[in-house]
Amino acid sequence: MDGEGYSKMMIEKITEEDIPWIHNLQPDGWLDIVPHFRFYLKNSEWCNPVKVKVDNRLVGIGCGLSFQQTGWLGHIIVAPDYRKQGIGSFIVNSLCNLLENKGIQTISLVATEFGYPVYRKAGFVEETEYLFFEREKVLAPCSSPHIVHFSHQNREEMISLDKMVSGEARENLLKQYLQNSYLYIRNHQVSGFYIPDLGEGLIIADTSEAGIELMKLRYSNVNKGAVPINNSAAIQFLKDNGFKESRRMKRMILGNTLQWKPKNLFNRIAGNLG
Repeated sequence: MDGEGYSKMMIEKITEEDIPWIHNLQPDGWLDIVPHFRFYLKNSEWCNPVKVKVDNRLVGIGCGLSFQQTGWLGHIIVAPDYRKQGIGSFIVNSLCNLLENKGIQTISLVATEFGYPVYRKAGFVEETEYLFFEREKVLAPCSSPHIVHFSHQNREEMISLDKMVSGEARENLLKQYLQNSYLYIRNHQVSGFYIPDLGEGLIIADTSEAGIELMKLRYSNVNKGAVPINNSAAIQFLKDNGFKESRRMKRMILGNTLQWKPKNLFNRIAGNLG
């Protein structure tokens, strides 16, 4: 498949040999992107990291992630001196085609300021916004009798709750991080969970009570986070505890409407997974 600006531009799979060169595309203000691409390579059965080279130079990268009928685009990055030449659109369209050919019916992403016009051009529409909050210090430690460490007997309940809230079948992702997670148990059932090692620390809960208690646990160790604008309970908790909104980012969608529950997401994973 050829790109707009370069007749010989091609999409290729990223390999281990590309890892040392990926750091050259590190955007300012982002967490280190190299571990993410190592993760994508490790999980190649559902992650599709790709690259674009021009004159044998790595100038663009991205990844398409697939969860049965839903998917995500992440880490769409173009070298600054190669922007506005069609490379970003080329990567986005190529990954969308790849995911659609795998049977993906809904593709989501979180748009940066640079990426937003590219995604609009590709047909993505705004779905909601993430609000980012931070404060100078973490909260004082607190405990809840309902919060316990992960137990394998609760594994299926966690997977089921995640699917209900996210609208996606993310077991292949979650199972790698469950061991070091926390559960909120009410009436012998999982009402929420917190996975510190998954991205920025995923928190999902079916009640505001469970979500807020898990947020208290998370924010006793970190001083920033992001929640959907739809989750008024989480936003109010953050404001009440001295957190200030620092920025917003749009979550966008292409294809079928995703049946998910943003009001039950009390902290996101990351920009590549929502």
